[in-house]
Amino acid sequence: MCTRNREELETDTSSLVMMGLFIALEIVLSRFVSISAWNIKIGFAFIPLVIAAIKIGPIKAGIVGALADFLGAILFPIGPYFPGFTLTSFLSGVTFGVYLHKKQTFSRILVAVAINQFIFSLFLNTLWISILYGTPYKALFITRIMQCIIIAPVEVITINLISKTSATKLAKVNNR
Repeated sequence: MCTRNREELETDTSSLVMMGLFIALEIVLSRFVSISAWNIKIGFAFIPLVIAAIKIGPIKAGIVGALADFLGAILFPIGPYFPGFTLTSFLSGVTFGVYLHKKQTFSRILVAVAINQFIFSLFLNTLWISILYGTPYKALFITRIMQCIIIAPVEVITINLISKTSATKLAKVNNR
């Protein structure tokens, strides 16, 4: 019994440390290594979220996404804080986790990216921007379609590379 509790504690501690690392990486990539305009954001902040989803699962990845958004907005604001974006970040982490935690196939990667880009980013984030700035939804939607069309393939390729790299490294560790 004591050994099991110790293993669970070590796992929880390891997860917390990884979550902290992923949150910090996402904040840095989102706030300092991305291109942002008031209605468009292009960057690689999704990478720590995807790795978190693969390594620690959907709920913890959702928490990473939400906390990274919240802390990033508070510590390094780009505009006013809006909780809708935090919800979207949580949903993105959960979605990546649901599709990529146990198994990363090309079709699962496609579905996860499609949901994140064309539902969460295009529909939800456009809604949040419209509410936040009082801009007509339809006009924003049209301008943000191109962003999603460009970013979706980049995410699919990047996540596929991450998946293959992590699978190769895991195979090497298991062979030792």
